[in-house]
Amino acid sequence: MAAQGAAAQGAAAQDVAAQVPYGVPQEAGKPVGLRARLSRLLASAPQWLPALLVVEGLIMYVLAIKAPVGPMRGVDPSDIDGLGLISALPATAFIALLIMIVSFFVTVAQSTDRKFLLLFQIAAITFALHGVGSLVAEEPRFPTAYIHAGFVEFIGRTGETAINIDARMGWPGYFALFAFVTKAAGITDMSTILLWTPLLSNLLYLLPFVLILRQVVATTRARWFAALLFVLVQWIGQDYFSPQGFTFALYLAFVAILLRWFGRVEPRTKPIPPKGLRKLIGRLDAMTPGELANTGTYRADKLLMLMVLLTLFFASVASHQITPFMMLGVVTAFLLFKRTSLTWALPFFLGLVTLAWISYMTVGFWASQIDTIFGGLGNVFANLRSNTGDRIEGTDPAHAMVLQARLGILVVILSLAATGLFRRLRRGVFDRSALILLCVPVMALALQSYGGEIGLRIYMFALPGACLLAAYAFFPNLPADSADVREETVPLRKRNVRFNPELTKRISVVVAAAFAIVFAMAFFLARYGNEQFERVTTGEIAALHYIYDHDKPSARVLYLVPKEGPEVTPTLPWGERDVELVNFNVQALVHKDPTKISDAVDALKEQPRNSYLIVSRGQVSYLQLNQGFPADWGEKFRAALDASPDLKRVYSNEDAALYTWKNFVRGTEIPEPTPYQGRGDPTTPWTPVGIGALVVTWVALFGYEVIRLNGPNRAPKARRRLLYLAVPSFAVALAVIVERFIYIAQNNV
Repeated sequence: MAAQGAAAQGAAAQDVAAQVPYGVPQEAGKPVGLRARLSRLLASAPQWLPALLVVEGLIMYVLAIKAPVGPMRGVDPSDIDGLGLISALPATAFIALLIMIVSFFVTVAQSTDRKFLLLFQIAAITFALHGVGSLVAEEPRFPTAYIHAGFVEFIGRTGETAINIDARMGWPGYFALFAFVTKAAGITDMSTILLWTPLLSNLLYLLPFVLILRQVVATTRARWFAALLFVLVQWIGQDYFSPQGFTFALYLAFVAILLRWFGRVEPRTKPIPPKGLRKLIGRLDAMTPGELANTGTYRADKLLMLMVLLTLFFASVASHQITPFMMLGVVTAFLLFKRTSLTWALPFFLGLVTLAWISYMTVGFWASQIDTIFGGLGNVFANLRSNTGDRIEGTDPAHAMVLQARLGILVVILSLAATGLFRRLRRGVFDRSALILLCVPVMALALQSYGGEIGLRIYMFALPGACLLAAYAFFPNLPADSADVREETVPLRKRNVRFNPELTKRISVVVAAAFAIVFAMAFFLARYGNEQFERVTTGEIAALHYIYDHDKPSARVLYLVPKEGPEVTPTLPWGERDVELVNFNVQALVHKDPTKISDAVDALKEQPRNSYLIVSRGQVSYLQLNQGFPADWGEKFRAALDASPDLKRVYSNEDAALYTWKNFVRGTEIPEPTPYQGRGDPTTPWTPVGIGALVVTWVALFGYEVIRLNGPNRAPKARRRLLYLAVPSFAVALAVIVERFIYIAQNNV
């Protein structure tokens, strides 16, 4: 053996010597090795180049945004015009974003599923799109976030909720959670949380959405492009510090659990009817399902995930008004279209939870305004009108482009979704779950206008299904093998193959990349088009802090409005502190003529001592962009207020000014704040019976669902008895809920 080893070493030495030309020193062989290494490096470029590009683009993007203002770098807030933040971003930021998008498609075009790299690339693009507002802001942006921070501060300080202060306190789950967290962590300043919540929210949305994508029958390209689309077209702006942003993450997790642990895919065994609508339905039902079947899940796992599912729903019910109905609609549709192994006991259980919360826990909200709540039911066109046309009319020409861009994104993404659905149907695939996720939110139009924002919420909840179907417009093929999602099939009908499949794949990637770039550019216009009045400055914060420092025992703030109405909210960072002491419910009517201040002065005159009329940069920008007020309106309006003999300016800076009444009758006292602890919620004689029926119904339906987890044939007698108990108790509980609505509304007019 030793002799054989020596012989082998000698042969190897001869081979090495043969590689070096005769008469050339050994050192001369080094350039050959260098060329070989360079060749290997270039050959492996698809492995390392995408990672290098995305890191380079991310660093370049941050430097372009945060660098001091100069040629091709930095952001000057004074450059922001009616188009929003896009008008102030440097060209290098767009180049950096383009590099990151290109790196994503270089990875997608490869034949390997590099999950972690693709997820990092999408996270980097998410940071560039949804984090730019935080990078350029001097204070946390979006004024409404501050009132939510005020609710958290109030609950943390008093340990109570008060629906008398604000109707949103009737759904305090989100605020109570952060009150607990901030108090336990000793956090007194929530500015950092408010600043970065939009970015963190969108990163959080990605996790359950990727889990949803793992449950569909699609290629790697389709799945990851759907995830990218979800980031690119999420311009809705509900990701700030709000219950809606939080419960949207719960909604995505809810859907992901339904598909992953309770999904159901069963092939059709019945014959297709010969004609009519039933034939069409039968053909659709016989197609290849667009979802993966749930197999191999233990009963204990299903029971645990059922508990998680209920927890997510309970948290949504206690935190937001709309999200529970979206969850309930999805569960019901999955049952109707046979895409879940759960039973009909669950939607009845969840629906009763939602109605019970509204009836028993939010009485202070609906007792005196029952017509406001139910008046919009069925008014689909009126609700749609309040969300589209009313938002475009009467705006600045440049800002009108922002609103039109939003509608344009909506039209394009829905058109792509329809195209994707059509291309999948031609391949014999019916994507029921994606279609359900797209269509169920639209039914919310029949509820009410939700302050003119129901259309925005529908768009937000419809995005998961829309993005998935839109990805199929570019990558509709099925995986060649469910065990290897990297390879694709060709269309099932061979005569439809007009081009080389490999060429078609490359063209699809290029076209998808072009759409992604267009969506990314449109995103800046749609998402940050309101930046002139949605950004918050230090001067505005300082003016509000002056009020908080002088709000004992109470204070009132008058904000500017072009027309008086209950759905007009302040365009200023209001309510950050002392929400029970400072009243922001008084409006001051203003006009395009800045010298016409009589209505605003009269409104202030009618208020008690310690009332302030506030003029802020954000309010003025809103009036200029959305109501056509002159460009110099703010300066002239403040000058007219300064010249008024009845007013006194008590605080001012470049961005805000506070005015109060100059002279009060001697002895006039500042009024005490309105008590937030009322006389207690009104009740009805049947309320105790209703509470008992609720408990019995929930226990019976939950027991039925738990037994059913073992299989459709498990313990049929026990399940039947539970139904005999649940049905009459459900009827009693529902009747008492209706009785409470009628009785309390009639006795609290």
